[in-house]
Amino acid sequence: MNILSLLVLVPVLTVAAILFAKDNKQTRLFSAVGMSIQLILSAILVYMYVTERQAGNMDQMLFVKDFVWFESLNFHYTVGVDGISVAMIALTSVIIFTGVFTSWEVLNLHREFFISLIILSTGVFGFFISIDLFTMFLFYEIAVIPMYLLIGIWGSGKKEYSAMKLTLMLMAGSALLMVGLLGIYMHSAPDGGPLTMNLLEIAKVKIPLDVQKFLFPFTFIGFGILGALFPFHTWSPDGHASAPTAVSMLHAGVLMKLGGYGAFRVAMYLLPDAANELSWIFLILTGLSVVYGAFGAVFQKDLKYINAYSSVSHCGLILFGILMVTKTAMTGAIIQMISHGIMTALFFALIGMIYGRTHTRMINEMGGLMKVIPFLGVAYVIGGLASLGLPGLSGFVAEMMIFVGSYQHPDVFHRTLTIIAITAIVITAVYILRVVGILLLGPIKNDHYLELKDAKWWERLPIITLILSIAAIGVAPFLLVDLIGFSLDPVVEKLLMIH
Repeated sequence: MNILSLLVLVPVLTVAAILFAKDNKQTRLFSAVGMSIQLILSAILVYMYVTERQAGNMDQMLFVKDFVWFESLNFHYTVGVDGISVAMIALTSVIIFTGVFTSWEVLNLHREFFISLIILSTGVFGFFISIDLFTMFLFYEIAVIPMYLLIGIWGSGKKEYSAMKLTLMLMAGSALLMVGLLGIYMHSAPDGGPLTMNLLEIAKVKIPLDVQKFLFPFTFIGFGILGALFPFHTWSPDGHASAPTAVSMLHAGVLMKLGGYGAFRVAMYLLPDAANELSWIFLILTGLSVVYGAFGAVFQKDLKYINAYSSVSHCGLILFGILMVTKTAMTGAIIQMISHGIMTALFFALIGMIYGRTHTRMINEMGGLMKVIPFLGVAYVIGGLASLGLPGLSGFVAEMMIFVGSYQHPDVFHRTLTIIAITAIVITAVYILRVVGILLLGPIKNDHYLELKDAKWWERLPIITLILSIAAIGVAPFLLVDLIGFSLDPVVEKLLMIH
């Protein structure tokens, strides 16, 4: 069987196994084994992809498989990957693997929780391997829908409100996206041939400029809503704050990346004329996301809300880099997807572990935790340093490439927006250092904290995995740059040719 289809099949088989689990212990075991196999499959995929490229295979997409789904409409189940897809699959595998272990102590409807969590990951894997837009949209919906149950049932705080708000906003984005994709489909054969949803075939077609300008906002905003594009970002902080730990990890670490990936793969690549014509509008919006999200984090007192607004800022930076239409900025945007996915998963995992011990997420109620839970404290500091862009960690590489690539534009407009976006680095340092100072340092504010126990083995495993991933990207970014570089060329060349 094709290895890409296995990436979808393994989670499905894991869900089937969980259905027969007798108790919580078996549920956790089946989930951990299934997602461990998924992680190994992803590592094998990376190795196979790199080997194929080194062997001289210059096809845009590798491991392509195609099956007809709806012959009358020419809809296909078509899968394939390039370096960007492979990187996103590896990210998803790491996040779902660590998410299973951070959910080790979920007791309420444990079987249903793990099933919903793994179904969500199935949709994400399917989305990243899809070449056919119909298949991509199908998996997109599979990834989004379980969020309502995961937050509404297993969440905290205003969970019903947050789940409903998130679902309605993302469904609105799906409606816009459907209009955009159908419009692209209807103009995929201007010479009278069969219409197609195949992304690679559509990329060869010259869609009229007026049609592109009409469809581009639908596709970019449709994906951008999931990527927390200002002013459609408001679902994100509430959704993050109410979601259980593993769901927040997948939500911010992977699900929001579907927005950036889709905007790059569909809106920018298939509608390049409109992307160049209209990018200035969305650059302003994404610039607002970057600065507004950072400022929003400064004024929050809840740990989850701080990280949620931080995610709005960092995801805005992804869209910002994509819209800059230089290879350096776009490379930085892809690396930012990976970096932020790992970094924010680390943060939400740590926040969940700290909350499980202190029973509060309000930073003003905590203090001196470094003295009683030093492992979690040190891990939080490392995550914070990655977030503010410390050299040697993943955040520095991604942000530096985005800003350098953005400043390569000679005109005043792009350079001014770049300078404004760079201010977010300073704002990020403010809220990260403030939280670290209040949360971990200083006197212990509650005698109960003296009895707290540090991380257990199933908590240390995901934390160490995520920290090593952050350090690996920071120390050896060339590995990731080499992986995705070839895959960026078709998109960048198409956009620059129009410039």
